[in-house]
Amino acid sequence: QVQLVESGGGLVQAGGSLRLSCAASGRTFSRYPMGWLRQAPGKEREFVAVIIWSGSITYYADSVKGRFTISRDNAKNTVYLQMNSLKPEDTAVYYCAASRVWDGSGQRRGQYDYWGQGTQVTVSS
Repeated sequence: QVQLVESGGGLVQAGGSLRLSCAASGRTFSRYPMGWLRQAPGKEREFVAVIIWSGSITYYADSVKGRFTISRDNAKNTVYLQMNSLKPEDTAVYYCAASRVWDGSGQRRGQYDYWGQGTQVTVSS
């Protein structure tokens, strides 16, 4: 069992930066691909970024590529999402998620087995 707790959300002006953190419990954290997904009001939850267990492979949604960076520190059981050049359309609840398997892309919501409670990110124009 893995428990995930996100932090670092908040209100920021367009063009600003935030860093989200996701602290995980469980001895097997380092084995899991970890993803960030987000859900804006009235929209479906969508993939943002994923990182495999070693950190050597990452994928990003086209909408955040070049602006967001996902990383992990397995010694601290923590995954991060550095968000730069934020836009109003990045406003959403951001969720950290863990998957017990790697499907080659990490972009399907259904592959994730464990979820955090979410953290709100609001970008003002």
